[in-house]
Amino acid sequence: MNKQVLFLTLAALLLSVAVIGAAGGQEEEAKVTLTVAGRDGAYGEAMQLAADEYSGRNPNVSFEVLKLSGASLLEKTVVDLSSGTGTYDLIMIDDPNAPRLMRAGWLANLDELYKKHGDNLDKDLIANVVKLGRQPYSDSGILYAMPHVGNVELFAYRKDLLDKHGFGEPEKWDQVLAAAEKLAAAESGVTPILFRGTKGNPIVTGFLPIYWAFGAEILENDKPAFTSSQARNALEFFLELAEYAPEGVSMYQSAQVRDALYSGTGAIAIEVWPGWIGDLDNPEKSQVVGKVKVTTHPGQVEPSSPLIGVWLLGIPDDSANKDAAFEYLQFITSAEIQTLMARETGIPPTRESVHNNQELVQKYPWYPPQLMGLQGGVARPRTDFWSEIESNFGTNLQLALIGDMSARQALQATQERVQEIVGQ
Repeated sequence: MNKQVLFLTLAALLLSVAVIGAAGGQEEEAKVTLTVAGRDGAYGEAMQLAADEYSGRNPNVSFEVLKLSGASLLEKTVVDLSSGTGTYDLIMIDDPNAPRLMRAGWLANLDELYKKHGDNLDKDLIANVVKLGRQPYSDSGILYAMPHVGNVELFAYRKDLLDKHGFGEPEKWDQVLAAAEKLAAAESGVTPILFRGTKGNPIVTGFLPIYWAFGAEILENDKPAFTSSQARNALEFFLELAEYAPEGVSMYQSAQVRDALYSGTGAIAIEVWPGWIGDLDNPEKSQVVGKVKVTTHPGQVEPSSPLIGVWLLGIPDDSANKDAAFEYLQFITSAEIQTLMARETGIPPTRESVHNNQELVQKYPWYPPQLMGLQGGVARPRTDFWSEIESNFGTNLQLALIGDMSARQALQATQERVQEIVGQ
């Protein structure tokens, strides 16, 4: 009888251990799927690369990566965030759209998540782009989004031609104009100046490094500032420079700028982006191997003032997987994974150490000036109205470019409309 009781007791204990072990195993194997609202193209490839790498190291985490156009991404995320449905666990954010999302309270407070996880923001991340994800916009604002893609405008010129005519690298915009005048007179078959002249975002983006370098502002104390003498000087200079641009430049997009630069028919591109220049030294695609230098923009009364175009990553406040999303956010913004994404897909990093990686510098020789641009570049105004401001400004800039408005008229028209937009 005692043996029978002992046997039954041991059996019960073994069964309990098995059940507990099974339960513990189920807890350890709990799976999570992170849904990422991201971009298409190289950005989507980079996100997928990082997600696959993370899942390989963390088999319990899987991903659904949505690869959307910029417009579709913004539309879908705003609809979801405003409704509080929590569809997405991470979202890519174009930096001028970030203020609206942060001020609405739609993004998780990353400072709190850092504290919860016993971690701190890595100082290797470039401070000037980190603050794009802060609200208010300052080094001490609350962090709501991390810098993911380190886009910044760059300046490209035919070093062989400028050296030939005694110019060297332009330090001031006045020197760019002087070089354009000389090239127009001395180099047949070469267009001195290239830029995107299409109305809206393209022409605004190309013009802003000149506008800011001349000391002009878009908003001052939240009021439009387009009628200042600095703004007029900048636009009059731009129109003078445009006399050395190709016929039909008012319809130029990135493809036309790239084609002219790669074919050698264009000498100075006042705006290029990292995604445009990867094959400049590829002899299968470029006629100017070793002849084009990519560098920072010239200054004028202000230092070099390139436009920062960073893409951020944020966690929706309604996500049910904030902790898992935060851990992945640390992974994808780490030096290791930024190096991997840069090497494999070409997307520009947001860390100083990755810009100084000699393997990457050899592959992407513009990394040193790209780092300088990110460190000293200018962000678009932190306003909810940037899209409307840019659209109107770009329309009037193009009208001035084609001669339908003077510089003064274009700026006055922009001033009046932007006053209506921002309610000032």
